[in-house]
Amino acid sequence: MVNRAVRVAVPAALVCLGLLGEHPAAQDRLKSMPGYARYQELAPQITGALKSGSITPAWSADGTSFEYTLDSRRYRYDVASRQATTLGDTAEPAGRGGRGGRGQGAPERGRQYVSTDSPDTAWRARFNDKDRNLYLVDQASKAEIAITSDGSRERRIKYGSASWVYGEELDQITAMWWSPDSRKLAFYRFDESPVPDYYLQLDQTKLQSAIDTEAYPKAGVANPIVDLLIYDVASKKTTKLDVRDGKPFTNDAVGHYAYKVRWTPDGRELLFNRTNRRQNVLELVAANPETGALRVVLREEWPTGWIENSPGMVFLKDGRRFIWESERNGWKNFYLYDLSGKLIAPLTSSTTFEAASLIKVDEGAGVVFYTARDGDNHLKLQLHRVGLDGRGDVRLTDPKFHHTIGGCMPGATGGRGRGGAGSCGISPDNTLFVDVYQAHDVAPASRVVDALGGKVVAEVASSDLTRYDTLGIRKAELFTYKSADGQTTLHGILQFPSNFDSSRKYPVLLQVYGGPASASNTARETFVVPSSLTEYGFLVVNLDSRSALGRGRRTLDQVYLKLGQVEIDDMAAGVRALASRAYVDPARVGIFGTSYGGYASVLSILRYPDLYAAASASSPVTAWQHYDSIYTERYMWIPQENKAGYDAGSAMTYAPGLKGRLMLYYGTADNNVHPSNMMQLIAALQGAGKSFDLQVGPDRGHSGINTDRMMEFFLEALMPRPAATTTSQASR
Repeated sequence: MVNRAVRVAVPAALVCLGLLGEHPAAQDRLKSMPGYARYQELAPQITGALKSGSITPAWSADGTSFEYTLDSRRYRYDVASRQATTLGDTAEPAGRGGRGGRGQGAPERGRQYVSTDSPDTAWRARFNDKDRNLYLVDQASKAEIAITSDGSRERRIKYGSASWVYGEELDQITAMWWSPDSRKLAFYRFDESPVPDYYLQLDQTKLQSAIDTEAYPKAGVANPIVDLLIYDVASKKTTKLDVRDGKPFTNDAVGHYAYKVRWTPDGRELLFNRTNRRQNVLELVAANPETGALRVVLREEWPTGWIENSPGMVFLKDGRRFIWESERNGWKNFYLYDLSGKLIAPLTSSTTFEAASLIKVDEGAGVVFYTARDGDNHLKLQLHRVGLDGRGDVRLTDPKFHHTIGGCMPGATGGRGRGGAGSCGISPDNTLFVDVYQAHDVAPASRVVDALGGKVVAEVASSDLTRYDTLGIRKAELFTYKSADGQTTLHGILQFPSNFDSSRKYPVLLQVYGGPASASNTARETFVVPSSLTEYGFLVVNLDSRSALGRGRRTLDQVYLKLGQVEIDDMAAGVRALASRAYVDPARVGIFGTSYGGYASVLSILRYPDLYAAASASSPVTAWQHYDSIYTERYMWIPQENKAGYDAGSAMTYAPGLKGRLMLYYGTADNNVHPSNMMQLIAALQGAGKSFDLQVGPDRGHSGINTDRMMEFFLEALMPRPAATTTSQASR
């Protein structure tokens, strides 16, 4: 990243001068700014101030005890005696990486694995990027045969790999799928010839640069044509599946997108999801691998918005029945189906709150455990128990708290909020569970609870707040406000500096993401340790909007076709609600975020120039015409049929209205949100005669500005510095 701030005015040459100049540390002025010393002193202490009472149990096979780690010590808890025995010291497990990475060894962003071994290890399927064909390697003899032959870079056809947008937006990191018996291989064919290329300059910090060429379908342009084929190893025969039921590749065709490919457990059929281009119709289909014929197992439609593109699907042991996640009644619920397409039973039927995650399915006992958003606000997840026939639903947890119970379902896949694999929090006989309960201002604690009626059996662990209290850290506040239309109650989290004084006026920093159906940087009911950025002397805020997760499909419908409007208006309403407080300085409000958060930040300061005094926007989309087809059109449809929505969501529309301080950041090698987003915004601001700051990340991808540099910017923009005592020129 460029380590120097560039104050940009109208002449473009000033941008170049800044980027070509010296590169001292970007945050070299930070050390002399207000709050820096306090931040440096307290930030590392705040990080470790809470010793959490959250435990992850490992139940014994007979359910009489479980082991857990707390504060680097290992314990065994005996259920009968309700006593914990110390087993010894243990190293704390390494933390997991944050959102945005796929883990070590995973494909790069938008890519797929280039090979896959058959379950019996006899064969390896391999994608050859040079000729874009698919090959089969006999692992014993190393003999290789070509399964396909018409793959071509020139004709832009490839087999056993996917188009970039499939990897990025549909999580398709595989493009070849072996049947369970290793006899058949399913694989993708993509024709990218209709798709315009995007050319991205790489290696700009080297002597010679390079070009990355990608078939990148932007909103409203032609998409890659997808097909699925199945190769029979014994007969060497390839069968093409009828992905679109014989219909042409049009926007209306259900099969415009085909993804989430997997075999049925018995290997008799190949399953995949398919949607129309608008993504408001989804079908789960099953393909006959011998004939290529398809049958529809079930169909979901939501005409007033978009469909969740990867609903959860969990098979039961017979490999025929499965639990399916659906929002068909406007609220997320779970349904038990048969592969024939028969609905056996709705497991949940809520019309006032969402089901969240499957935690455990015990077929022998005929019981399902799941979480739902029916606490005393929708942010507090509760554990429920229901019969596998959908009867006898019981809430087992206290609605005053948010509850976390370890997931028992390693096979749970797809959709939002899946319980997934974990250390199972429910005893093998389903009579007890370990409950980690907390709230935004209540530190985590763990207890054993009766899984039949929800009675608390015993407290096991609580958080140690001694250091937290000694440092004077103030707990966060959850507050409510009305959406911009006055109809929906929204939530925000307010975080304070440890030396907060209600008689003072404080500047505010709003940390945002804001994307549709996202819980990132929104209000929450897990314990909030205040951001260390508060120690610079800021109030730090997270706000909901009607685009946030958890309020049902009809609330999300209000965002449809209006990205950059509804969510920005709602967050502005939240800022105005805070501005009425005596200790909030409404003239010193800043906002920052990355990716969609960068978009929300720049739209906020441009659309509400009298509300926000400063904004830092990293890697933002600046107009939705710039972004990929699958993501953008899911929420905005195509620009040809939603011109008003696209214009209203474009930062360039509002560039002449900039009043406050704006810091922009982008990476020159960003293959997700392309640098052209930033170039168009810069051109619009310069054309409007507006000054702004710019930071560039040379050869960096989709990334954010250095935090210290950002805080240097906000302190300069929002935090008045004491006037220096100087001797006047006249008195010298």
